[in-house]
Amino acid sequence: METRVNRPMGFRSRGLSFLEKSRGTTGIGSTRRDWRVTHWEGPRAAGRILLLCLLFAMALPLAGRTKDKLTYGEGLVVNIAMRESEVEQVVQDVTENGIIRGTKEYNKDEFVSGAKPATTSPVFPPWKEGGKVFYKVREQAIDPRNFKDSGDVGTLVVRYVVIAQGKNTLLRIDALFEEAFRHTLHQSDGSVESNEYKDIREHLDAIELMKRQNVEAAEERAEILAKKQELVARTNNDSPAAKPPSTSSSQPVPQNLESPADPPPPAEATQPAEQPVATTPGQTLEDHVKELRKQVERLVKSPGAPLKSAPFHTASTLQLLSTGAEVLIVISTPYWYGVETHDGQHGWMMREQLELP
Repeated sequence: METRVNRPMGFRSRGLSFLEKSRGTTGIGSTRRDWRVTHWEGPRAAGRILLLCLLFAMALPLAGRTKDKLTYGEGLVVNIAMRESEVEQVVQDVTENGIIRGTKEYNKDEFVSGAKPATTSPVFPPWKEGGKVFYKVREQAIDPRNFKDSGDVGTLVVRYVVIAQGKNTLLRIDALFEEAFRHTLHQSDGSVESNEYKDIREHLDAIELMKRQNVEAAEERAEILAKKQELVARTNNDSPAAKPPSTSSSQPVPQNLESPADPPPPAEATQPAEQPVATTPGQTLEDHVKELRKQVERLVKSPGAPLKSAPFHTASTLQLLSTGAEVLIVISTPYWYGVETHDGQHGWMMREQLELP
């Protein structure tokens, strides 16, 4: 009985001890634990991977929709640190240039030409938020680029809104393409708005540059005038005519004037007064200006041309220049020259209105 009872017990204990020693942690208990890990952790890991895949798949459409929302139809809104009247004149001039930038037809053109200015457009809903609205319209545009899902023939419209904000001006630019047959609207990806604003910005920068040029020129003329007045006063003080009244009561004066040794001193005294004139900053600047005049001088073409206050057609006319009038090129832009007339007047003229002398 003891053998029957103890033998299985001893075998079981010895067997477990033997298995634990030979297999390490791969005994029956550990085997059950390993089975539970394999049975439960495997599906859990697979579930986690599947959940990550689902989240990633859901994120892709969201990213796509976010990109579309940010890219198409947002337009362009900028705050410009200039007066509303100046921005308004520039925008009006840009609407009249006949070009819509940032898009093209047939992939070979750099822009869309043939656009016309307009005061309204059915492509856009009525604007009711104040300010002044301008439109540039190109009808019968063939599949313009940079519009979402655009195709066929239709009307291409750019809208500009100018709103005063104190001393600054808010400018909004939007672009739409409407198909002629289906009347489907296609939004811009922003390239039209950014390129149109770039053209406007160049005009505004030219105006700011001309303002600085006018201020610098006025200060320069005032400085030259002050130096000339100082030079004239110095010359009058050093002239012989100013000396006789102070020595007229003395008798040696006639003797000094009659002596042959006395005339040279006045001549020597006048030479130092004249020599600084050629080396003064004013004289050097004038010589430099003369050299620049030869390089940047232009003549007004027939039948004459107006001198504008700003680089756009609607700007006020400062004066009318006759045929052959000479002007100096101060600023150069793609379409305009900032010029200076002989009387010191600064203004703007179209490039085609001037010719080389």
